[in-house]
Amino acid sequence: MIQDIIRNKATRLFIILGGFFIANALIAEFIGVKIFSLEKTLGMEPMNLRLFGGDFSFNLTAGVLLWPVVFIMTDIINEYYGQKGVKFLSYLTAGLISFAFVLFFFAIRLTPADWWVGSKANAGVNDMQAAYGAVFGQGLWIIIGSLTAFLIGQILDVLVFHKIKSITGEKAIWARATGSTLVSQLIDSFVVLGIAFYVGPTLDPSNGTPWTLSMLLSIGTGNYIYKFVVAVVMTPVIYAVHAAIEKYLGHDLAAQMKRAAMQR
Repeated sequence: MIQDIIRNKATRLFIILGGFFIANALIAEFIGVKIFSLEKTLGMEPMNLRLFGGDFSFNLTAGVLLWPVVFIMTDIINEYYGQKGVKFLSYLTAGLISFAFVLFFFAIRLTPADWWVGSKANAGVNDMQAAYGAVFGQGLWIIIGSLTAFLIGQILDVLVFHKIKSITGEKAIWARATGSTLVSQLIDSFVVLGIAFYVGPTLDPSNGTPWTLSMLLSIGTGNYIYKFVVAVVMTPVIYAVHAAIEKYLGHDLAAQMKRAAMQR
């Protein structure tokens, strides 16, 4: 049985693409707790522009480094395995992310060894337990916002992708891949912030003060501009991956899979 699965090119490709998709989504969730300055990372001064009544600079979550990759992987999987393939992986990924955060919740609450708490004091970390909880203990509303935005973005990406492909056919890979990503990322950028930093704190004041509309729009716009640029820049990568897959599968099998992918 396992030999047949491994030898089947279409199945093996789905496992490889699915593994890369899930790994990127999980990593993006875990590193997303860090907020970094894009301008300072590039050796520039923050822009500090006035936008939506507030200061605007590219202060982004580290997760934006990988989310564009996830959505591009969505389009590649969509091309060869259709809506069912993407939805299967999206629901599986959401379940695995939820499972991971449940494990983090219990891991944080394990009683630390006395020596471990101060073991990194020489490196500037006086309380390893507090640091561990701060990094892995993302708030409930951040988790809910992230998962909701992920699923909405994935479903929207699939619908837009198939709509564009039904119009363009096999031509204009860039249009359906980049177009669907830009639409889905627009929704994703604001849904996660709205739920995590406005809805959550509004319903539960213990989560802090709700963000103002100007702050929400400013940070959401910065995230989306970054994702927009990355999606466009990575267009050649999409063509390269398509070419590699076509070579691996062979023209006939690839064409057969793409026809089947368009069926609902």
